[in-house]
Amino acid sequence: MTGVTSTQVFKALASQVVEQAKRASERDGGTITRFHSTRSQAGTWSRARRVIIKGEISDQGVNTRLVVTEMEQARTKVLSQHIDWARGQAENDIKDHKRYLQADRTSCHRFEANQLRLWLHSAAYVFLDTLRREVLRTTPWVSATMETIQVRVLKLGARVQACTHRIKISLPSSCPVAPVLRRR
Repeated sequence: MTGVTSTQVFKALASQVVEQAKRASERDGGTITRFHSTRSQAGTWSRARRVIIKGEISDQGVNTRLVVTEMEQARTKVLSQHIDWARGQAENDIKDHKRYLQADRTSCHRFEANQLRLWLHSAAYVFLDTLRREVLRTTPWVSATMETIQVRVLKLGARVQACTHRIKISLPSSCPVAPVLRRR
């Protein structure tokens, strides 16, 4: 699936979908989303391809999205919502990796040092993502950003006691994640 920019032809196709959504929004109120699938052949394309049009009306205005796909059999709504959502989620994951784990900080002059730093940042991302998906899956933090997990879950004040056969970690009584950590 590839997003396309609006040409005059695509704008005309999308305007019909947006008008349907506007009418439904006026009638029912709230956010309304309409999907349409058509075939179109741009001037440089060797053949006609499937174009999925999403028109959404909300209190923030009109949101139009055009996607070209080779998936002929899949339902329009499924393609637009789930596959396109996965693309957006991948962008969010990259943003988490760069912004909150500072993986774009490669300030050393040596390639090997920068490569090791990036590898360590990526290992930290995998650790935090696994923590989010596995340990925090039944908590409100299952969809939290890496920053939220760092601040709310990892940066805790605790007393650590090394005993003969185990390590005892005592959390403060006001710790917001204590019930989550105790259940493991």
